[in-house]
Amino acid sequence: MQEQAVLDRNGNLHLDPEFPGAMKSTALVISYLTHPLFIPLLVTFLVLESIPEYMVAFKPISKRFAFDMLYFRVAIISIGFPVLTLLLAKSLKFVSSVHMKTQRDRIIPYVAMITYYFWAFYTFQQEGRAPKFYTAFFLGVFLSVSIAFVSNNFIKTSMHTVGWGGVIGFLFSLMWGMHMNVSIPLVITFFVAGITATARLILAAHQPREIYLGFLIGIVSQLAACWILVK
Repeated sequence: MQEQAVLDRNGNLHLDPEFPGAMKSTALVISYLTHPLFIPLLVTFLVLESIPEYMVAFKPISKRFAFDMLYFRVAIISIGFPVLTLLLAKSLKFVSSVHMKTQRDRIIPYVAMITYYFWAFYTFQQEGRAPKFYTAFFLGVFLSVSIAFVSNNFIKTSMHTVGWGGVIGFLFSLMWGMHMNVSIPLVITFFVAGITATARLILAAHQPREIYLGFLIGIVSQLAACWILVK
């Protein structure tokens, strides 16, 4: 590993590590696989497969059909609509890159995700079929994206660590609010979150403070959502 002289956003010259191409390629693959858009679907999978007894209200016809419809619903809200919005914004030249490398590029996607996740939270809350901790998860996502949108005016907060911080906060909520034993998923999540944060640093996508701020926003938002809805 070598070092290269680069200018930061304030125009100051400093040394950054230069990583081998293979390491950068691996970090890029990790960044794609751990993208925050996949997290609501992942959490839904974990809840349905680990504690399906809490989701019985979703299977009036058959368990498999109802759960498949829930997967589809979450996938459309958390992946389909945001990706469609980003592609539309790119085609209209509202964003310069689908990778959203600048703070300006993130404005429209942030506003869109705030809308979609509030819609998800509101519909689950109004239906009353989902357990409170699951509805609280979407409230937490809405809060974290909203806070990250505000912080984006001052610092390019890592969306990856906001997402994985949210998973950590959600598991903490299950542990403290629902008294569930989630020690193994929590350890695995810490491991994945650490790898994800490292990958973002290797790609020079963020500064360490942007990584740490993302984790803080994600964790605190989920704990706040649990306190509001579950108590």
